Amino acid sequence: MNQKIFVSAKEVADRAGVSRSAVSRTFTPGASVSEETRRRVMEAAEALGYHVNHLARGLMRNESGLVCLIVSEMDTPYRASLIRAISRQLQNVSKIAMLINTDRSDKSVDDALRLAISYRADASIILSGMPDKSISDLCVKSGQRLVLINRDEEREGALMINLHDREAARRAFIAFQRAGCRRLAFANSDVGTPSLMAREEGFVSAAQAAGFEVAVERFGSTRYQSGVVLAQRLLTREVRPDAIFCANDLLACGVMDTARHQFRLEIPNDLCVVGFDDIEQASWSSYELTTFAQPVDRIAEEAVSWLAKPLYDAGLSCKLSAELNWRGSVRGG
Repeated sequence: MNQKIFVSAKEVADRAGVSRSAVSRTFTPGASVSEETRRRVMEAAEALGYHVNHLARGLMRNESGLVCLIVSEMDTPYRASLIRAISRQLQNVSKIAMLINTDRSDKSVDDALRLAISYRADASIILSGMPDKSISDLCVKSGQRLVLINRDEEREGALMINLHDREAARRAFIAFQRAGCRRLAFANSDVGTPSLMAREEGFVSAAQAAGFEVAVERFGSTRYQSGVVLAQRLLTREVRPDAIFCANDLLACGVMDTARHQFRLEIPNDLCVVGFDDIEQASWSSYELTTFAQPVDRIAEEAVSWLAKPLYDAGLSCKLSAELNWRGSVRGG
C-alpha cells in the first residue's frame, strides 16, 4: 500500500522558481508578495496538490488551533444545537473543534482534559461534568484555556457561562398563576446538574413565597422516557397537578404525551405544561410547548470571543437570560 506523501513548501518553491519564504508569504493573509510571484506559486501549488499545514504553522507559534468540546449526551436536541453553534463560531475564527464524548462523571471530564492537553489544544469548552481543581490548574499551567457552560463552581482563569435559571423558574410560576393553576408540580431528572437544580429550586421558592406548595418528582436522565415516568408518578397522586414545569423540553414532551394518551387529559384545559430549552420539537403542532429558549448562539459567541482575547485576560462569569416562548401548552399563552 502506497503511503501518502504530503507536498512540502520547498517543493512548491522549487517548481515555481521562487524562495521558500515567498511561498510562505503567498499563503499568509496580508503579507507582501508581487502578483507575478503569487501567480507562479499558486500554479505550482495547484499542480503539486499542495495545502498549507496550518497545524505545523500554529505549533511554531505555540498554538495548535484546536479547541476541545467535552460533551455528554451529544445526541439530545439542545446539546446538538449548542455543538453546532460553537463549532460554527470556532470555524469563523479559524479554529478547529475536536469533539470528545464523555459520560456525566467528573472523572471522564478529567480524562478528556488530559487528552486535550496531550494534543496541545489551545482551549477546552466543557459542557458536561466538572473537572478536578488540580486538572484545571494543570490546564492553565499548560497554557490551555477553559470555558465552563452551566457549571456552578468557579475556576481561576476560566470563563463561566450560566443562565438566569432561577429567574426563568419564577416567570414559569407567574405564567401558571395567571392561567389560574393552583396545583403545581416540577418534573426533574436525577442528573442534578446546577442548571436543572436551579430551575427546580427557583420554581419551588417562588411558589412557596406566594403560598403554594409544589409536588416535586425526579427520575432518570433528561430524556423523553423519563418524562413518561414522571407524568405517571405525578398524575396518579391523590391531588393531581394542573400545572407542571419540566426541567427541559424532552421531559415535557414525555409528560404531555403521557397526560394526553394515558390519562386522557386535555392540554392546556386540564393541564398546563412549561418546558426549557426550546428544542425544535417544542414548536411542532403535536406539542406547541411553551418553553424557555436557550440562547445557544449567544453562548457560542461569548465562549469563542473570550477565547480570542489575550491570555492575560482574567477569567470571568457571564450570565445570560432565557426568553419565554409562548405557545399553546399554557392557558392564556
